[in-house]
Amino acid sequence: MQDFTDQIADFIASSPSIAVQLVETVAIILILWVIRIIAVRVLQRNVEDKKAIYKWRKNITYIAFFIGVLIIGQIWFLALGSLGTFLGLLSAGIAIALKDPVTDIAAWMFLIWRKPFDIGDRIQVGNSKGDVIDIRVFKFTILEIGNWVDADQSTGRVIHIPNHKVFTEDLANYTSDFEFIWNEMGVLVTFESDWKKAKKILEEVVEENMHEFVEQAREEVKKAEKSYLIQYRYLTPIVYTSVKDSGINLSIRYLSDPRRRRGVSQAIWESILDRFDEHDDIDFAYPTIRYYDNPTEGKPGTTSSGN
Repeated sequence: MQDFTDQIADFIASSPSIAVQLVETVAIILILWVIRIIAVRVLQRNVEDKKAIYKWRKNITYIAFFIGVLIIGQIWFLALGSLGTFLGLLSAGIAIALKDPVTDIAAWMFLIWRKPFDIGDRIQVGNSKGDVIDIRVFKFTILEIGNWVDADQSTGRVIHIPNHKVFTEDLANYTSDFEFIWNEMGVLVTFESDWKKAKKILEEVVEENMHEFVEQAREEVKKAEKSYLIQYRYLTPIVYTSVKDSGINLSIRYLSDPRRRRGVSQAIWESILDRFDEHDDIDFAYPTIRYYDNPTEGKPGTTSSGN
């Protein structure tokens, strides 16, 4: 141990400039570290919003890191002539040796600058979807939804995704700019049911359950139109009619909050079950096999006896 200490002392004595650079580097790191701690504590005392505190703490860390890199780079690479030369040589070497990490950093700068999503947004990247809970230099983290869990509810899994995926995968944001999504529910009734009455009931049910969302959606559309060419002529719920093998399909289309979609769907279905139970001439359809006697069940003009 004594020999090692003596070697360090001899090295510093023979290279005083390096010793000064070491001291300056350590001092800069300590100063920036102390400034960051003070700034975070001041922030925590004056801001109650946890999301805002998280964002500011991240931003302060990034700022301190970049300032430290610039200052320390000038100290150690002054011999190269200028900081621009240093950064050019450094970036070229890193780009060749570390392609993916460099792409991650570029994608992180894109996320910070353009903000295709932010903390708290619900997104889907490739096959992974969930709520964003963290964004870092090399990766972002989501709390997964869906997968083996029905509807859009949390699985409890935390998924770490490399930042460069935003350049190579499709990115969908459920909540940014326009905080509503269109949802559809299919209600299948038998051919013998009074489908017009059933359709009227569905229109009443969805109107009762979705009235509050329509006004909120109008305000969201006005905000979104400032950034995107979004044009929705109708925001009110609607019921479409189509025919399937087993019966008449009545499709309910309505706007929903992405995080409340399952709860809203449940409320609508419970109302439908209660209302249909009050009518003997409306029944749900399902895949069945039946015998159809055209002469007795068909219309007079379509029976074999009418030919």
